[in-house]
This record gives sequence, structure tokens and C-alpha cells, in this order.
Amino acid sequence: MGCDGGTIPKRHELVKGPKKVEKVDKDAELVAQWNYCTLSQEILRRPIVACELGRLYNKDAVIEFLLDKSAEKALGKAASHIKSIKNVTELRLSDNPAWEGDRGNTKGDKHDDLQRARFICPVVGLEMNGRHRFCFLRCCGCVFSERALKEIKAEVCHTCGAAFQEDDVIVLNGTKEDVEVLKTRMEERRLRAKLEKKPQGHQKLKQRSLKKPALILERRKPTPLPGAQVGATAAVQAAGNQSLCPGGTAVSGRENSSSS
Repeated sequence: MGCDGGTIPKRHELVKGPKKVEKVDKDAELVAQWNYCTLSQEILRRPIVACELGRLYNKDAVIEFLLDKSAEKALGKAASHIKSIKNVTELRLSDNPAWEGDRGNTKGDKHDDLQRARFICPVVGLEMNGRHRFCFLRCCGCVFSERALKEIKAEVCHTCGAAFQEDDVIVLNGTKEDVEVLKTRMEERRLRAKLEKKPQGHQKLKQRSLKKPALILERRKPTPLPGAQVGATAAVQAAGNQSLCPGGTAVSGRENSSSS
């Protein structure tokens, strides 16, 4: 069986087998995760921030996302858990002295050195390129390798000396299991923050409700009169009492006039 032009088809051209699963290049994936913003897909530039799930962003891209949450942005799903700028932490990164940075040639073109990492661990010196696990402290934003935290166990930051707890350690670009654990911690943290705000709101309402009766009583109090007016009103009240009393002088005078 031939085709037009005298060509003979082969078996793989006629028989359709199962599609081959395309393998993701791990090196390319690591470069994308550690060198590009999750929202804008642009190269990471300072100031760099990280969310509670350990993803990296440019701070400008996060601010633009919060100001314009349009449904057309497909990448907005990756940052749907960011409700305010308080949900991200600005990172304190240590520069890698071996990184050559942006190199310009005679034509004016620039080349970004992606073979070496831009940042390193300030304690151990490992490059932050995805081959080693890195994490940051949510309380201060300092970034370290996981090996440094395990080898030098301390309750304070190795760089700034800020105290931290286990809940403050966020793994950067972790595995699916790491993201699930971080997501659970994030939800619990936000729930605790809501519960702490509610008692304060109830106390404010109670204080307002207690102030209202006091204001009503103050409004009902009669205004004090000057001294002269007080004396005049007292004399008028005394004269009225005498006219009402059965044994008073005014009543007896009327009776004498009637008898005469």
C-alpha cells in the first residue's frame, strides 16, 4: 500500500499507540522556582518576599495582584491565599560572591548567570539553587539552609538574634507534603488570629453599652439654678403649701368673710 508520490508509510505512522508522557526537565524546573517570580514569571529582584507556603515573589508583583485581582489572570490561583501584604514576609538574603550577575557585551545584550545561585546560606555557605533545602523565619525574614538549622540548634536567629519557634520556620519551594503541612499551619494560625480579635470586639461593645445608661442619666438630671432663683422658687412653694393646708390663714380669712 502506497501513498501519492510513491511513498510507503511505516507502521508507527499508521498505528496510534499510547502517548508518551513528557518528562519535565528537573534542572529547568529548579531554575524557574528559584530564579523567577511565581506571579509575574519575571526574574526575582529585590525586594523579594515569600508567602506562608514557601513560594517566592517579587514584592511589586504581589502589590499589583492585591490591587487588581482580576479573574483573567491564570497565575492568580497560585497566590489566592494571599489576602493582604501581611501574609508575605520580606526576605533577608545573603549574596553569593561567586555570582557574576548581569553581564553586558559590546552589543548591549545582557546575560543572567543562572549556573550559579544568587544567594547562599550565611552559616554553611550552601548555594540556594534548589539542590539543597532552604527555609526562612517568618518572624524576621532571615533565610538559611535546613542543614544549618539542624547542625546549629538554637532558639534565636543566627543572623539577627530574634527569637523564633518551630511554627515560624517555613520551607522554601518544598515538596507537596511540605506544602500540605504549611497550609495546615497557615489555616490554624489565621483561625487563632480571628478568635483573638473576637473577645476584643465584645469588650468594646460592653464598654459602649455601659456608657449609654450613664449618658441617659446625666441627661435626665435637672440643671442647677442660681442662688436668687432658688430663693424665689422656695418662697412660691411655701405660699402654695399654706393655701392648700386646711388650717392655714388664707382659708380662715375666707370663712370669716362668708360668715359676715
